Amino acid sequence: MFTDAIVRTPCKNIINGITTSNEGEPDYIKAINQHKLYINALKFCGLEVTVLPEKDNYPDSTFVEDVALLTPNCAIITNPGAPSRQKETNSIKMVIVDFYDTIKVIKSPGTVDAGDIMMVGSHYYIGLSKRTNSAGANQIIKILNKYDMTGSTVPLSNMIHLKSGVAYLENNNLVVTGEFINKPEFKKFNLIKIDDDESYAANCVWINDYVLVAKGYPKAKKSIEQAGYKTIELGMSEFRKLDGGISCLSLRF
Repeated sequence: MFTDAIVRTPCKNIINGITTSNEGEPDYIKAINQHKLYINALKFCGLEVTVLPEKDNYPDSTFVEDVALLTPNCAIITNPGAPSRQKETNSIKMVIVDFYDTIKVIKSPGTVDAGDIMMVGSHYYIGLSKRTNSAGANQIIKILNKYDMTGSTVPLSNMIHLKSGVAYLENNNLVVTGEFINKPEFKKFNLIKIDDDESYAANCVWINDYVLVAKGYPKAKKSIEQAGYKTIELGMSEFRKLDGGISCLSLRF
């Protein structure tokens, strides 16, 4: 069960965020409204939400998940793979000290986006992507091992982040799409497969018996509900324009 979440308000400079999308420029006002509804959903799921102020110098800073990994035993400040995001870690560390006594830091040449890290019990799957390299993943695994946890790597071919295409919903159920459907690393799970035309919805989040899902993907929503979950739909159109998904917008612990 999760008890807390940390989010950061989108900044006006969000229109200059990193993206591979061709869906146009995000609408700042609409992004703010979608973010408020996201916060409401976290609270509905029983979380205490710490809302951090916007940081105009960092267009992507609302995607707070990437800059830290919060485990039950320690916090790890990452070293994001995009140079423009690396200084975001300074401000998130100042917040996390209020919640964790043990804080570790990933150091160059290692790079890690925590959007590449999926927790399954005490084991952490780490995607090797354009943002997370082997040196960073090895540092993560070494830290996890020190605090009675384990980690393993999963090579990515197409997805930006591991959690762009997989989501663990507890009870051995794993949402998968695209390149992850046939990954040997995930064969032990009960797979909830998401069609390619709704692949964006594979980035969903289990929080205390609810699953937050992106609005507008009815087949994905139905598949998750048929697996026995209650869903909460959230508009994510403005964050999708920046390659961001539901998990990207919060740190949950």
